[in-house]
Amino acid sequence: MVVANAVAALAEIQDSSARPIFEITSHTLTKLLTALNECTEWGQVFILDSLSRYKATDARDAENIVERVTPRLQHANCAVVLSAVKIILLQMELITSTDVVRNLCKKMAPPLVTLLSAEPEIQYVALRNINLIVQKRPTILAHEIKVFFCKYNDPIYVKMEKLEIMIKLASDRNIDQVLLEFKEYATEVDVDFVRKAVRAIGRCAIKLERAAERCISVLLELIKIKVNYVVQEAIIVIKDIFRRYPNTYESIIATLCESLDTLDEPEAKASMIWIIGEYAERIDNADELLESFLDTFPEEPALVQLQLLTATVKLFLKKPTEGPQQMIQ
Repeated sequence: MVVANAVAALAEIQDSSARPIFEITSHTLTKLLTALNECTEWGQVFILDSLSRYKATDARDAENIVERVTPRLQHANCAVVLSAVKIILLQMELITSTDVVRNLCKKMAPPLVTLLSAEPEIQYVALRNINLIVQKRPTILAHEIKVFFCKYNDPIYVKMEKLEIMIKLASDRNIDQVLLEFKEYATEVDVDFVRKAVRAIGRCAIKLERAAERCISVLLELIKIKVNYVVQEAIIVIKDIFRRYPNTYESIIATLCESLDTLDEPEAKASMIWIIGEYAERIDNADELLESFLDTFPEEPALVQLQLLTATVKLFLKKPTEGPQQMIQ
């Protein structure tokens, strides 16, 4: 009780002070680890958080700390679990044995998954942390992608975070499942969520070369539904896919051109204009298509105006005829 409260007080003083006040030595480390077993749950959180500032001297020291902290992963309090995960991840930097690291990764997955069955507010905090963990050590949750699939009653802020993590965990092994999920999300009612889902499909295409073709066919299916904001998001991500894999998927340009009249958002317009300019030599009526944008040129935002300028010059360089020349002038 005394140790935990002393640690809490020192941590608070340290937060508001620039000079080092509370430094943990190997001597205090042992005392804190011993106190850990007898504290209340919030006492444990204070101690674990202060331990995360301790720099272990070598791999053996780090393994010793991890060994003492690992039982905390089974705790019922989510704060204790996350604080323990934080320490383990920090100490893993020093551990050299691959077997130890692999075992720790295995041990951390179940408690993190369990956090996702808590109430939405706690799920959100857990997901924000998992998002960082997955960037550092993707192997921990590589096989757990299913727990990040969105449930129909998840609040929007939880769904958005789950989407982010699914993109990071997507791999050649699970991409088919992931694409099915994203396709499903793209027909939901919440516009922001739908947009993010469409973007997610594009990001997976850019991340996984082998799956790019499957991602594009899903995007084309979504364009065919003709929901305005879905079409616009799809065009934005297809532009990025074209830039990532030049001269591979241009056969779909004709399908994109069918949706020209429906574009009303600057980013989508700019993306479509970029596509027309970049592939002007493959689009028979490229000059007509660009001309349709020129009528509203003065009212367009800078993003669209600049793309139009670049695209028209590209068109002129590829087809140096009178039409494009007049357009530039």
